[in-house]
Amino acid sequence: MVPSDFKALIQRFYHLQSERVETYQLFEEGHEAYLRTGPHYDFDHYRQLVHEITQAFCGISKEVLEIKGRLHDGFDRPDLSEHIEKLQNKEKEKLELTAKLQLAKQQAQDQPEDQSCQEQIQEIKHKIIQNKEALSEIMQDFKYDSEECD
Repeated sequence: MVPSDFKALIQRFYHLQSERVETYQLFEEGHEAYLRTGPHYDFDHYRQLVHEITQAFCGISKEVLEIKGRLHDGFDRPDLSEHIEKLQNKEKEKLELTAKLQLAKQQAQDQPEDQSCQEQIQEIKHKIIQNKEALSEIMQDFKYDSEECD
């Protein structure tokens, strides 16, 4: 494989990460719209959104894992594939935390008198911030290591 293939693969990886960010934004906007339909929530529309978001994340992850394999096997860059492995694990954690946050927000809306709901929201938000910091660090390491060969 020629170096331009390597650069194209790296660029595709960055594009997929951008798609992930956009998908999270759509997920958050959709959840906010769902919460506005309370107390008689429009669950059918929200379920459809979750289905579409899940499909988008699955497609992104599948392609990222293909890139991981090509970097490891085709370009002999186990360092970069290891970064992607760590990234995938953190992205999975971020999605789980996002789902927990959405449930906590709905619970807080349904039970405004329950202060523990707000505390739970803050706790999950803090974990999401830590997760985003870890993701950023992994991406920095990936960027540094992928540019090493330039």
